[in-house]
Amino acid sequence: MKKAVFLLLPLSALWLASCASYKLERSLDPDSRDFLSKVRYVITKQERKTFLNLPLAERKPFTEEFWKKRDPTPDTDVNEFKDEYFKRIDEANHLFTEGSPGWLQDRGRIYILLGPPWNRETYPRGITFYGQPTEIWYYGYFPIVFVDEAWNGDYKLDPQSAIQLAEIMSVQMYLKPAILTEKGALDCKLELQRQADGKALVRVSVPLKKIWLKSEGQNLLTSLEATIEMLSSSEKRLWAEQKSYALSFTEEQLEKIIKEDYVIEIPVDLKPEYALLNLTLKNTTDGSKAFKRIKLS
Repeated sequence: MKKAVFLLLPLSALWLASCASYKLERSLDPDSRDFLSKVRYVITKQERKTFLNLPLAERKPFTEEFWKKRDPTPDTDVNEFKDEYFKRIDEANHLFTEGSPGWLQDRGRIYILLGPPWNRETYPRGITFYGQPTEIWYYGYFPIVFVDEAWNGDYKLDPQSAIQLAEIMSVQMYLKPAILTEKGALDCKLELQRQADGKALVRVSVPLKKIWLKSEGQNLLTSLEATIEMLSSSEKRLWAEQKSYALSFTEEQLEKIIKEDYVIEIPVDLKPEYALLNLTLKNTTDGSKAFKRIKLS
């Protein structure tokens, strides 16, 4: 039986986030924060960005779809990928008990991504007389080295082993579950332009090249549904409005403006109790959606 291998993301994508993303993550409910933390090793950068901007009601469907598209046997009741992923988290916590939780340590991370090593050599007093505690894991012929420089049980991945990891992932990449491409997904930019007397203008800019159009007669057309929600700090919906915008172009017209944005402007009244602004944008032609969020206070 082949071992499951999970997608290894760059370290910068795993642990570093922009200030905006950090603020959005802090505003998440406990369940959403737990989900985002647990899937840190397999979530893509675009998926993380989308999740952070989702309204509360859309997060559960997102998590269901997240695991569904990684299921190697979607026609069965068992999601082997999900089950194996959480099984490895539990195993990492039992195997690596000193210091931080096992699944968050370097050894735990590699264990989760690559599975149990084919062979594991331990040197609790170091390989040499003056050495430091060391472990060498083998996946095939590739050695992965961990060193406990602080002698506290928290082994760190040796920098040279990053090269070996890249080799392992390139060789075994075909084993990872297929994930549908996100290229071409609906996207937009959301801005709030404040005006006098508590008025504001919600400005939505959608790249035309991201909008899927259908052919009807001589025209290419679709419609975009924009839903604006104002929420309290506890994410209770206080106000909402939905509008539909019809788009229609000839091929000649579209060729001239394809690099431009389609702009939607929606006037709104701001109230002191409004803390969050959510936008859900849907293309009715293919059902694709974009979610954006702005903190108002």
